[in-house]
Amino acid sequence: MNQLRPQPRSLQGRPGGAGRGNTPIRILLVDDHAVIRQALRMLLEAQPELEVVGDVENGREAVQAVERLQPDVVLMDVVMPGLNGLEATRQIRRTSPGTRVVVLSGFVDEDQLLDAIRSGASGYIIKKSDVSELVLAIQTVHRGNSYFSSALSEGFDLAEVLYQAKRSDQRNGMETLTSREREVLQLIAEGYTNQGIANELYISVKTVEAHKAHIMAKLHARNRTDLIRYAIRKGIVRLESVDEAQAMLDEREAAAG
Repeated sequence: MNQLRPQPRSLQGRPGGAGRGNTPIRILLVDDHAVIRQALRMLLEAQPELEVVGDVENGREAVQAVERLQPDVVLMDVVMPGLNGLEATRQIRRTSPGTRVVVLSGFVDEDQLLDAIRSGASGYIIKKSDVSELVLAIQTVHRGNSYFSSALSEGFDLAEVLYQAKRSDQRNGMETLTSREREVLQLIAEGYTNQGIANELYISVKTVEAHKAHIMAKLHARNRTDLIRYAIRKGIVRLESVDEAQAMLDEREAAAG
């Protein structure tokens, strides 16, 4: 996997040669904050070599939009309700292998970076990066290479991270779950009931219960609270969602007692 580290550029700088021939690179924006999507659209549409073909607010919409729009590159937020960015990346790479995904994150730890690479992301950009680096990342992954924020090299040995990401014997936890089980786990962590999960995923309650049992066995969890704690550690849901989910669980436990 090739890695390109950028030289500092000004916000006004426009790296050239992004598209293949004279065709602009088609981009899909995915973020649950409308302001961020609008800001990214304005910044990227100012680049003549880029074309923003759509923007959506969650991972499930992203998977559908990729099938419909066939973008070259997806800029993907990580933490989103319903279906998070890493699971959406897995599904996109499976159904549309020609589409590249660049993860956009406000923070990073080694586990999240590993998960992003294993999910099939071709790049990882910190949101505090400037526009020129974001454009360079898009160009780089579109050419078939990988790109990681220059800031990441300050805190991580990227060569070691890439090596660990390729090691199948190091995969555990989330990597042992199926795609559907990861979706169910996120909805559990967001406070959905079994019936609510069934409605959201168009499956039966019995199927939800079977997925939940498999998830708990694979993650060595005793109850829903353990699953929520796991979701916190893995950055699957935002803290406010976890707080809401925990409050709902506390209410149920109090009522049952």
